[in-house]
Amino acid sequence: MKLACIDVGLKRIGLAICLASNIVTPQSAILRKNRDQAAQDVNAFLKEWEIEKLIVGFPSASEEMQRRIKHFVSLLELTIPYEFCEENMSSIEAEDIMKGNIKYKRDGRIDSLAAKIILERFLAKK
Repeated sequence: MKLACIDVGLKRIGLAICLASNIVTPQSAILRKNRDQAAQDVNAFLKEWEIEKLIVGFPSASEEMQRRIKHFVSLLELTIPYEFCEENMSSIEAEDIMKGNIKYKRDGRIDSLAAKIILERFLAKK
């Protein structure tokens, strides 16, 4: 089954995919100009890779972000199943992995690495 994971943030959306076995690959993040543009970009990404299930990073700590993420998912034109997966500390873990290798935090690499971590956690539970 082809899986994708999104790590929804206010400025960027991290993306990762798993097309075969349990190998997860981070993809280029989507830079958010507005919700509609970001939703269209996620829809295009899912279609392009023929994704069969979407995993959405979901914070347990912030009810405000939970509400925003649920709203963003409602904007997607999903014809595939989706599931929320705990994302706590994934961005901090991603930053630790990237320490010393990154000059520009705003390019989305950390966001996509966080999505990769979330998807790996999801796969580990299955």
